[in-house]
Amino acid sequence: MAKNLLLAIVFLLIGVLLLSVSIWIRPNGKFPNIHVGKNPAMRRRGIGCVEEQDAQAQFTNRMAVSERGDKYQTINNK
Repeated sequence: MAKNLLLAIVFLLIGVLLLSVSIWIRPNGKFPNIHVGKNPAMRRRGIGCVEEQDAQAQFTNRMAVSERGDKYQTINNK
């Protein structure tokens, strides 16, 4: 039992070391940025991050004209 546990831990450590080799080799030593909002190819296609799109959709424009008109407002303001 202990032998199998030790073997599993050794395999996990080897896997972590192999995954970190690319970080050690890179000049900056950082993971590549794979976020959709920072990808230039996605930006050229007009595809953005969901969080950025949500923030833009929730943004209220102070200069916007009400599309509902006065009739709607008088019915709801009684």
